[in-house]
Amino acid sequence: MYKSYRICWLLLTCCLFPLFLLAHDVTDADQQVLMNGGLWSYIYVGAKHMLTGYDHLLFLVGVIFYLNNFKDILRFITAFTIGHSITLISATYLGITANEYLIDAVIALSVIYKGFENLDGFKRIFQTNSPNLLMMVFIFGLIHGFGLSTRLQSFELGNEQFLAKIISFNVGVELGQVLALIPIIFIISKWRSFKSYHVFHKIVNYFLVGAGTLLFLYQIYGYLQPPHTHEHHLHEHHEHHHDHPH
Repeated sequence: MYKSYRICWLLLTCCLFPLFLLAHDVTDADQQVLMNGGLWSYIYVGAKHMLTGYDHLLFLVGVIFYLNNFKDILRFITAFTIGHSITLISATYLGITANEYLIDAVIALSVIYKGFENLDGFKRIFQTNSPNLLMMVFIFGLIHGFGLSTRLQSFELGNEQFLAKIISFNVGVELGQVLALIPIIFIISKWRSFKSYHVFHKIVNYFLVGAGTLLFLYQIYGYLQPPHTHEHHLHEHHEHHHDHPH
């Protein structure tokens, strides 16, 4: 049985991990879309970044596993949404940023945390109850929102309709989140009725811990690279940094 867990976990990691390294990457194509498409383009790019933001989606998968009914799902997803909206909008508007490798490393830790909690890691290893989940989801939402803000600030936003652009991007993120959650909730809720759900639960949550660990190491590796490897990105960020009235 445990051998099958390890085999499935390994296969999932090998197949999906290359995609995780591309999570919500910033592209020149996105910049062109934003420059030519108005506010609707910010909604589109926001949705795209959430749908390809595998670290965000992995965390949400972990949250959904804990919940048994639609009311709870709505409550916890709302807490996550409020959290990431606060930091996405405020940090972008105020020009507050951080090293993207470090913030993404913390987001990877949130994925590890959720898988660990779902596997009863706090009780099994620390002989204690896990922290209040609603509070943790809100806190991690703040962190995820800051990560999204660092991505948005990588673009040239200009000064016109600055706040409207940020809000439009955030609306897109919410739409992308809803689109991503529909199949996730459907699969997990349907699987509960099968005898294999217990095995499915363990495989997926061990995968969350493993994928989160690999993502964390990848981001720390990127952060520790010699300064010249980040020079171009930093130059772009300072060049694009906005100058707008608060």
